[in-house]
Amino acid sequence: MSIFLHGLSTALPKYCLTQDEVRERAGVIFGGKYPQFDRLSRSFATAGIDRRYSVVPIDWFSDEHGWVDRNMAFIEGAKAMFLDAANAALLDAGWQSDEVDCVVTVSSTGIATPTLEAQVFSEMGFRDDIMRVPLFGLGCAGGVTGLSVARSLANGQQGAKVLLVVIETCSLSFRADRLQKADIIATALFGDGSAAACLCSDAPVEGAAIALGRGFQKMWPDTLEIMGWDVDEAGFGVVFDRSIPNFVTAEFAAATQAALTNTGLSHEQIDRYVCHPGGAKVVEAIEGALHLPQGSLDAERETLREAGNMSAPTVLFVLKTVLEAGNTGQMMACALGPGFTASYLPVHVSAEAA
Repeated sequence: MSIFLHGLSTALPKYCLTQDEVRERAGVIFGGKYPQFDRLSRSFATAGIDRRYSVVPIDWFSDEHGWVDRNMAFIEGAKAMFLDAANAALLDAGWQSDEVDCVVTVSSTGIATPTLEAQVFSEMGFRDDIMRVPLFGLGCAGGVTGLSVARSLANGQQGAKVLLVVIETCSLSFRADRLQKADIIATALFGDGSAAACLCSDAPVEGAAIALGRGFQKMWPDTLEIMGWDVDEAGFGVVFDRSIPNFVTAEFAAATQAALTNTGLSHEQIDRYVCHPGGAKVVEAIEGALHLPQGSLDAERETLREAGNMSAPTVLFVLKTVLEAGNTGQMMACALGPGFTASYLPVHVSAEAA
């Protein structure tokens, strides 16, 4: 059964933080107690980021925070972004909220039980028999894997309407107490954001037909330490290994070939790879690994420049930019995340999008 993308949206929280002011504030917080900060602070200039967005104002980061206030900020900020992204996707699809049969919620940057889709149940106007599928721990791979899971659920019942909502509040994991290089790099890269998508087996009545193929994942053994969270009394602490660009160079091409083979495609058939831009070096590594012309992942760089690395939703920001630019043909969405995992999903856009 073909599954079609009916609506796609993105949403950002209200606090815009320029890279310069984040660098300045980080210097105040880290400079006096972390001797390597001046050297590592060059990452702010080379990250390819002009601004990020946050669910909390910049002054929040100068205070100490533990689990309780970090998670309260997550719930408040994530609920607001859920409503913004979900309602915009429904509007784009021409759906009403009470038509949604299943909602898939992806997030790895906070904990809510009941989960986020239950937290906003009344505001959204969902039916009381809606199926809820929350996904946690996917990290940067969550956007592509979330689409793949939502597609599988839509594939299970003809005409079922599935809403995917992907939300991350990476800024709330800012840590000034651990004095680790990963925390400086994370401060230079990560921001908050959300995206939502509407999927159904029924083809859209109007506009382009955007068909989603079967997803594929590749996991590497003995790579748990590359990316993820350390968890302690203060909250989440980022695990972000410096080996990621080199790992992409060494492993991404073979993983991508496996994904193409699994989905019955070849590299030559792909008109556009739609990639999660983990950082400027990662984007360069992907272009090199896939033998793409340097600079061809322009939407990835634009997304990184305008909103930073938002983890899971970032690839959906890229997809939205690619679609709005009128790109058509066979695409492959891909992202890397903790596990260590590569996640892929074929996307075919009919010529009507031009």
